[in-house]
Amino acid sequence: MALASKPELLTLNLVMILPPYRLCYAVVCALISLVHTPAILASQGDTLPPTEWTAELAIGSEYDSNVALDEVDLSTSQSDYALTVDAKIGAISKLTTDSTLKLSYDYAQSLYSKFSNVDRQTHILGGSVDSDFDKFDAGLSIFYINSSLDHSKFLELYRVSPSVSGFISKKLFARSAYVYSDKDIDNSRQRNAISHAGEADLYYFRRGLRSYFNAGVQFKYENAEASEYDYKSQQFKLRYVQRFELFTKIATIELAYRYEDRDYTSNTPSIGEKRADQRSRWRIDMEIPILEQAKLQFYGGYADYKSNVPRADYDQEIIGTRFIYRW
Repeated sequence: MALASKPELLTLNLVMILPPYRLCYAVVCALISLVHTPAILASQGDTLPPTEWTAELAIGSEYDSNVALDEVDLSTSQSDYALTVDAKIGAISKLTTDSTLKLSYDYAQSLYSKFSNVDRQTHILGGSVDSDFDKFDAGLSIFYINSSLDHSKFLELYRVSPSVSGFISKKLFARSAYVYSDKDIDNSRQRNAISHAGEADLYYFRRGLRSYFNAGVQFKYENAEASEYDYKSQQFKLRYVQRFELFTKIATIELAYRYEDRDYTSNTPSIGEKRADQRSRWRIDMEIPILEQAKLQFYGGYADYKSNVPRADYDQEIIGTRFIYRW
């Protein structure tokens, strides 16, 4: 079957024909229809592994020193506690011996004790096709994100990203990607924006997946409905992941730092000059296994947002824990 043997051509044709706001829906529907491809190929004499399904449920609590909405530059300057619920389901299916399809759905909910008006619910639908070309891998990922605040529509975002990756030595792995996104904020239409970004990551596997570093850079341009929100940014990140044996099971600790420098291209009326932001974020995560499929996660983070726009100049500390069960 031509469709089954060339799934990447179907995806690329959709990218070229459909407008961005319909692209995600169309491609995800097409990818879902291909979940049965292994069975079709098997009936034609090709042997492929069955579709692999995964699921995860996490329940926890979180302390937030400054409840904020980064997307609209709002912060309360007050702390609160939140109940968090996260659920994920995913499927991995071989389309051909060299191409893999991944589908996922993520659900996240935060329920605050005092600030119920920022209770947030987020749905993320994603799909990707990856192909192995011996010396490198090529992929295309598509995500649709829908987020609400206190049961009211807040954020809708489409994201499309082609990528190329591969090992450049025994311990070094590189990945580069282009990212297109279309953002719609319901009560702040002037912030609706289309963005283009180029990014690159380098991984150094010191001891395979037991211990590795990840450094990355991203250059982005965001074009908003109102010119005062247009900006160019440079972003740098550094991560370190260490897995170690704890009571005969493998625990994980991750340290991460991210820095972003935004230069806005037009004057901001409230300050009479161009806006400039520098954002630094630190985070630490630790997962401790307690059962074969269950883990406890502890995490903490600190964000320092500096800006010449007063309401966008604030810091924030987050500390939380979650119980995670994976299938």
